Amino acid sequence: MIKRLLILLTVISVTGCDRQPVASPLRGAWESHVTFTSGAFSSMKDLRFLYAFNAGGTMTESSNYDGAPPVPPAYGVWKTTGENKFQLKYIFYITKPPTKFDELAGGQGWLTTGHGVITEDITLTADKNSWDSKIHWDAFDMDGKPVAGGGDGTTHGTRINF
Repeated sequence: MIKRLLILLTVISVTGCDRQPVASPLRGAWESHVTFTSGAFSSMKDLRFLYAFNAGGTMTESSNYDGAPPVPPAYGVWKTTGENKFQLKYIFYITKPPTKFDELAGGQGWLTTGHGVITEDITLTADKNSWDSKIHWDAFDMDGKPVAGGGDGTTHGTRINF
């Protein structure tokens, strides 16, 4: 019985079953400066995103323009595509301002007119504390049909540390 237990412990140790998985260098909180060169966001010269990358491949993104017009944060997923390379896909809602004060006072407010899907390809620097990326977004109406407005750009992100 002791011999079987020793063999089992040896197998577990050799196969790595007793080790924790290696944490991804992307996990954590980041800030990026975003420059869109085409599309509806290309006029925003001071656009910034905040990201939170979670274990398991989920993420949240918020921008310094989430209040103009009011929109919720974007939610999505991320995956590793190579050494220090990652791909993101996240979704945000597009809203329109009320046309009359009565709409706002009546509780209708900023209604959703569709959504955007952002994809981003990130390459971390060797020190894993910053990145450069290519970013693209597509706009969709309430029925999920493509509409004008999407665009392309770049980001430069830095890790948020103490």
